Amino acid sequence: MGTSKDDQSPVSCSSNAELDSITAALDIIGDRWSLLVLRGVFRGLHRFSELRDDLGIATNLLTTRLKALVDNDILEKVQYNERPARFEYHLTESGLGLSPVLVSLMQWGDRYRNHGHEPVVLLHSTCGQIIHNITQCPQCLIEVDPTEIKRRVHS
Repeated sequence: MGTSKDDQSPVSCSSNAELDSITAALDIIGDRWSLLVLRGVFRGLHRFSELRDDLGIATNLLTTRLKALVDNDILEKVQYNERPARFEYHLTESGLGLSPVLVSLMQWGDRYRNHGHEPVVLLHSTCGQIIHNITQCPQCLIEVDPTEIKRRVHS
């Protein structure tokens, strides 16, 4: 794909800036367990035991993933009991920013990998309407087809 600032080609991973940001994100959340831990926290599971029981994950793996997510400012560790010391894990602003990523992965899985199972339906808690994660143009207010996306590399 081209390297001009206004490349008309579909989105690609041809620039170092794109590779660096994708690589940086994957370094933090690019493994199965980290994504499943985040899914659990988004669903309201905040305590170590809740996450461990929900995921069926080994204690050492969960400890490692939680530490990495805290160290990378995706989750924050909040003490809820002093004796013995007990903690909960809550999403930071950076962690909340991953919601569209998880919703997109879920919707992709529902569409292409659900093996005949009913898809999970996400509802807006205020009005109860089904929500979808889409790429929408803020000017035109229409859904943008992936083949209509171009990139501009900022200097």
